[in-house]
Amino acid sequence: MTPRETARRAPHRPVTTRGRLALVTVLGSSVLLFLATVPLHRGWFDLGVYHGAVRHWTDGGALYDYLVPGSRYGFTYPPFAALCMLPLALTSWPAAVAITLLLNAAAAVLIVRWTVGPVIRARGWTPWYALAVAVCGYALLEPVRDTVSFGQVNLLLLALVLADTRLLARGGTAARWAGAGIGIAAAIKLTPAVFIGWLLLGRRRRAAANAAAVALGATVLAAWAAPGASLTYWTDALWNTERVGSLAYVSNQSWQGVLARLAEPYEPDRVVWAAGVVALLTVWAVRARRAHTAGDHPAGFALTGVLACLISPVTWVHHLVWLTPALAVLAGAALRAPAGTGRRLTVCAVALPVLLSSSLVWLWSADASGVDGFLGGNLYVWISLGLLCALPVRPPVRPGSGGREAAGAGPPAARPRLRTR
Repeated sequence: MTPRETARRAPHRPVTTRGRLALVTVLGSSVLLFLATVPLHRGWFDLGVYHGAVRHWTDGGALYDYLVPGSRYGFTYPPFAALCMLPLALTSWPAAVAITLLLNAAAAVLIVRWTVGPVIRARGWTPWYALAVAVCGYALLEPVRDTVSFGQVNLLLLALVLADTRLLARGGTAARWAGAGIGIAAAIKLTPAVFIGWLLLGRRRRAAANAAAVALGATVLAAWAAPGASLTYWTDALWNTERVGSLAYVSNQSWQGVLARLAEPYEPDRVVWAAGVVALLTVWAVRARRAHTAGDHPAGFALTGVLACLISPVTWVHHLVWLTPALAVLAGAALRAPAGTGRRLTVCAVALPVLLSSSLVWLWSADASGVDGFLGGNLYVWISLGLLCALPVRPPVRPGSGGREAAGAGPPAARPRLRTR
């Protein structure tokens, strides 16, 4: 009898202790998530914008003329995003909420699997249990909670971009399609376009060309399908920052947000903002290039996500899901590091997610002035800056030193060939 036949005939053992532990973990984390989320639930506000805007549009109204009743907020994404959201016009409000919840849950599981999965495999932990715990912990992060309770699209876009790293890692025929996810994400929302720069920096010219072509093609498609909306967006709505809210609002955790809060009630200095963006791009280019040279592709990808949060003029708290890859890289580095360094990295790997789950910045939502407002009201900006400047990047692998765990964002690892006689 072959080992495979033996395994098939072996009786299935009931899951006892492990199953109970998993159940307790899921239930306990769900309670924590409920307690942490309900007080700051956003009432599906952004989903309401999408739902109302596409219905207004399909009823013959102008897409960018729609405003949520009783507010000054309307649709702020490119027309291609509205085309992708057209099915919402056919759904009731409860159905739209249910579909969004399911999509965000699926995206969150994929994100955790693709970013934390390599760390779990490297440690030899039980995959299903470790992933279940990681997903529960991930749900507690404020950017994730806000994305879900706003009904936002951030998790879906991050999953799209990460899918490209999977294609790059597989190589071969699959790699030919790499870049399509980044292109679609950039056509829906401009922030993911920064990952085209990451592809170019890593000399993945074909994937970068794919991403640019897909983004351009999607934009042209939207211009053909909705010429009026496209003209309005690219000539007016894109440049009208009042449509998205005050740049000085504490939720804007970007470099621009820091300057806006310092300058309030005046406009932030654009020259200072541009100089800061150039400095941030320089730091990113040096560190991401070093990661590429070392073959540490997950670190390069993670640094790009951090950069996107810092240089975007508007980075609401829910946009900070782009820090997820950096948190995974930090956790992996803490688990690999020697005792002395490992303790410091472990403190950071634990402290940063805790801070990102704390909602501390909202203590300064009414007044972010003074030293305490500067430090506390920009807390997530300082976290992003710290990750950009100090995220661990592995040294190059020396020949004969052994492989590393698969990272999901790099080229396919060499596999030993089995000889047959």
